[in-house]
Amino acid sequence: MILSVRDLAIGFRRPGGELNAVDRISFDVEQGETFVIIGESGSGKSLTGMSIAGLQPQTSFVSGSIRFKDRELLNRPDAELRKTRGREIGLIYQDPLGSLNPVWPIGNQIAEALTAHGLANRADAAKRAVEMLDRVRIPDPVRVASAYPHEISGGMRQRAMIAMALAAGPSLLIADEPTTALDVTIKAQMLELLAELKREMDLTIILITHDMGVVAEVANRILVMYAGRIAEIGPADSIMRRPAHPYTAALMASAMISETTPKHDLNAIVGVAPGLGAFPSACRFHPRCPMVQDGCRTTEPPKRPFGGVQLACHHPIASADAASLVGA
Repeated sequence: MILSVRDLAIGFRRPGGELNAVDRISFDVEQGETFVIIGESGSGKSLTGMSIAGLQPQTSFVSGSIRFKDRELLNRPDAELRKTRGREIGLIYQDPLGSLNPVWPIGNQIAEALTAHGLANRADAAKRAVEMLDRVRIPDPVRVASAYPHEISGGMRQRAMIAMALAAGPSLLIADEPTTALDVTIKAQMLELLAELKREMDLTIILITHDMGVVAEVANRILVMYAGRIAEIGPADSIMRRPAHPYTAALMASAMISETTPKHDLNAIVGVAPGLGAFPSACRFHPRCPMVQDGCRTTEPPKRPFGGVQLACHHPIASADAASLVGA
C-alpha cells in the first residue's frame, strides 16, 4: 500500500459555523494501481486529491490522517511537503494554460522540477527537459522546450504538464481532470500515454474525473464521491458492471448514449448537486434518488460491504440496469 487516508475531513470556517466540504472519508491506494475518484462538480474529489499533496486552500481546515509510504503528510510544515511534492508525488492540473507560467519557456519550467530538488544542475536539467518532452510524444521537443505556453496547442500543453510532473521520477501521480478540455481523439491519446508511462515508470496514479468514459478506460479501482462523502468504492470491474449505489448507476446512465438516441435527448440525473453549505441531512443523495424511502431522509447510511464493494446506501440496487434510475 502506497497511500492510506483515514477520516479525512476538509472544511471552511465562516461567521456562524463551519462548512464541511469533505466529510470523514477513508480509502487506501495500492502500489501500481490506477485509482479513480469520480463525481459531479462540487463533490469534493479535487479537494481530496490536492489535500494529499498539501495543496488544499489556505482558508481551509483539515483533520484525519494521510499516510504516504508510512509517513504522515497531514499538517506537516510546508517546507517538508515541498520536498515531497514533485520528487515523490507528481501533480497534473486541470487547466495547463492557467497552471504554466506564461512568461517562462516550457523547457525551463520542466527543468525547475529537477533543479529545485537538487537532482541536476541547470545544463543537465535542460537536457532532461527535452528528453521528457520527447518521452511524452511531443514532436520537435527542442523547439517546444524553447516555446512559451501560448505558442503550443492545448494537447501539447497537457503533455508538457505530464513531463513536468514526472521529471523528478515520483512514484505517485495525481491527475486532476487531465482530459477535460481535450477533444475525443486527443483524450484517447492522453489516456494511452498515461497508461504507457505508468508501465515504464512503475507509477501509481490517482485520477480525478467526472467522465465515466475515462473511468472505463483506465481504472483498477473506483471511488465514487457525492456531496463530500463516499457513495461507493471498489474494483472497477464490479462497479462498472454492477453499480450498487443509485448515484453510481445514474452517473453511468448519464454517460450512455446509444446510436439510436437523438442527439438532443441526453440522459441527466434528476435535480442538481447541492452546493457547499446546502448538503442534505442523512443520505445526501436522497433528494435526487428514485429509490428514496423514509429512512434515507432521517439516517445517514454507514459504509458497508455489498457485492464486492463498500457502499453507503440503505437500499442498494442489485443489477447493472442503470437506465431506469435516470430522469427523462
